[in-house]
Amino acid sequence: MKDEIEQIKNLLAEIEKEASDEQGQQFTKNYNALELPSIVSSVVEYLHPLLTPYEIAVYWYLFNHSIVRTGGQYVRASTRGMSAIAKSGSGQSEELSYGVIKKTIDALKEKEIVLMAGDTNRKGTLYKVAIPDEIPLCKALMQQRASKEVSTIETKRELDFYNVPENKLKIFERDGYKCHYCTKQLTRFSATIDHIQPVSKGGDNSFDNLVTACLHCNSERGNKPVMDFIANDS
Repeated sequence: MKDEIEQIKNLLAEIEKEASDEQGQQFTKNYNALELPSIVSSVVEYLHPLLTPYEIAVYWYLFNHSIVRTGGQYVRASTRGMSAIAKSGSGQSEELSYGVIKKTIDALKEKEIVLMAGDTNRKGTLYKVAIPDEIPLCKALMQQRASKEVSTIETKRELDFYNVPENKLKIFERDGYKCHYCTKQLTRFSATIDHIQPVSKGGDNSFDNLVTACLHCNSERGNKPVMDFIANDS
């Protein structure tokens, strides 16, 4: 009976945590398995260069048991369960030691790549697995790359950065996945694209006429001129 009560408590705690995390809630609501290749590509492109081999192994383990298997960012994992994900670098053991796993998890938490999302119980600790869109170090790399590409993009006014998914990501990356109006931190699953000059007033879908916006600001602004909206919102 005690075990059942404990399980119920843990389940309720996890549900409450997810319900209170707006970003996690939006991810679960908007995530589509078709997005997985794009997310994996961004992990390899922007996250791998920042990690040690052990950090890469632990991240992929948590990523697989959360986003891949459940379509959400939360996973409960134990140090013992993660010991067999890679061979020991010393060659003295086939499994990673408790100390190595703990040090690796601590490093991922410090870099805000894996976040503590709940208490630890017999089944492990509840973690939230971040994707590159919301990892500070990755966003810095994205913005650096976007700034280098601006001169090339500006010569291609005919490109559609509003409707083409891969082009929309360039807008998000340029803006660091932050709302242009309220600076709220977003991900590709919660961000929207807004026209600086509305289409109804002659605006186009070019790189320079689009900004990242949260759904609230995008809806509130409507067709108002940008400066009028910012002035009224401040």
